[in-house]
Formats: sequence, structure tokens, C-alpha cells
Amino acid sequence: MLILRQIYKTAPSLHPISCQSALARPLVTKHASNYLTSSLYHTPSVTRPANITMSSFFDRISRHFASRNHLGVTGEGGGSGTSIPENTEKATVAAGCFWGVEHIYRKHFKGKGLIDARVGYTGGDKKNPQYAQVCGGSTGHAEALQIVFDPTQVTYRTLIEFFYKIHDPTTLNRQGADAGTQYRSAIFYHSDEQKRIAEDVTAMANEHWWRGKIKTVIIQAADWYDAEKYHQRYLDHNPNGYECPTHHLRTFTRPAGYPAEEKKETETKKEEPVAPAVAPVAAAPDTEAT
Repeated sequence: MLILRQIYKTAPSLHPISCQSALARPLVTKHASNYLTSSLYHTPSVTRPANITMSSFFDRISRHFASRNHLGVTGEGGGSGTSIPENTEKATVAAGCFWGVEHIYRKHFKGKGLIDARVGYTGGDKKNPQYAQVCGGSTGHAEALQIVFDPTQVTYRTLIEFFYKIHDPTTLNRQGADAGTQYRSAIFYHSDEQKRIAEDVTAMANEHWWRGKIKTVIIQAADWYDAEKYHQRYLDHNPNGYECPTHHLRTFTRPAGYPAEEKKETETKKEEPVAPAVAPVAAAPDTEAT
């Protein structure tokens, strides 16, 4: 592992494989035990991308061995969601490999309403899933991010708009070369209001940003399992670690007049004007006729 990391550091000019070439990659995950033979060598049923690069190779090898080195570690969430302080809310999204998703949310919303964020597994049918099981695609879980935020500093709408700016929601069960249902694009809502906002933002993004090609699913939040400890803030602890090339901030802007209800919501929340205080007039003293 150390040798691989040193080689990676000595190749700063090499860039990760492009998403376009990754589309030619077979639908297997980089964590699968047969990754080397299926993705790096020609077989009758496999096509190797023409422009696979050295950094892509070592990124994928590093993540593959990272998962194998921690197969005995179980999920730490116990089926519960992230506990949250009073007057905060949760947002749960899935947008591919959770390392990069957590990193970009933390970086962008640090000091701007993000209280905490945890990577984990949700949307599956197995209790206490392990990373090796999830990345093998056998549990139905997605790699996801659960955010605790202060709604007085950042709105749920803003977090969901950001979600559509930092990954490619048009590829079904895939981000870049990471393929499988565990990499699906999904929004897990925690209330009817979150569902309404998620659907509204999705409709806008589908029409104006992604040209009608969004494959994101919007479903009710289910049991949440924290990922193993070494996954939390992974790219903070491993700056040279793997990050999916689709995870970057796009310069999309809101269309004119959107969202229509935001102005009404803001006006409703405005406090009623308070009349200026008027000092009480002292009563005239009683006087007796003399």
C-alpha cells in the first residue's frame, strides 16, 4: 500500500480517467475481487478504456485494498440516523462514492450552516451492512451522506440544489467509472416538506440544468447505518485518496423567477412591524378648588 501511495505521489501530472472513457468500462465495481483481471486486461467480454492513466490505476488499486484491509469492521449506526441537536434538521443524499460527496459538502458549507456530516449506508434491506457487502452490491444500500444543518443559516432547498451541482445525476447506478446500485443518485427525504422541495428542485434541475436526463430517485428516508470509522472524513485524512472525477462544483444558476414560492415564504416569516413605544402620559394631579 505504501509503495502504491509513493508511486501515486510521484506522478502529479497524471489525471484520473475521464467519465467519457469510463462509460466503456464494464458494470463492475472497483472493489470486486476480480477487478484487476476484468478492468485492466482484455477478455472476450471486456473492453479496456483507451486512455486509462497511471493515477486512475493507482487510485482504484488503493481503494480496492483499503476495502479488503477493513472487511472485519461492521457498520456503526445500528439502524439509527445521526442524532441531531435541537433546532437543526437532517438531509440525506446519495451521489456516488461517499468520500468525495462528504468532502465537497464540508468544504462548501463549513461555517455556513453545516453542523455535522456522516457517511454511511441506507436504502437497503440488510441489517448492519459492512462495506464489503455494500460495495459488492448485495445489500441494496447506497453509499450516502447524512448532513445535520442549521435551517436558519442554510436551507434544505440550497443543499438539494448543491446536490445537483456536484455530481452527474443522468447516469443510472453510476458515477464516472464507479458502477453499481450502491452508487445510485438518490434523495432520502425526512418529511413531507423535504419531499416537496426535493421534487421541486429536481424538476427545475431536470429542465434547466440537465436537459431532461435526471435519473435521481426521491424516496423516504429508511434505516441509516454509519460507515466504518476509517471512511469518515476520508479525504481530509487522505488528501491523495480516490475522488470520483464527477464530484466537482458546476456553475449552474437558478432560472429567472425560481423558486416562485421562496418570496412568499420569506414574506410570511417576516416579523410584523412593531409600533413605536409611546411613553405613558402621566395623569394630571387632582386639584381642589380653593
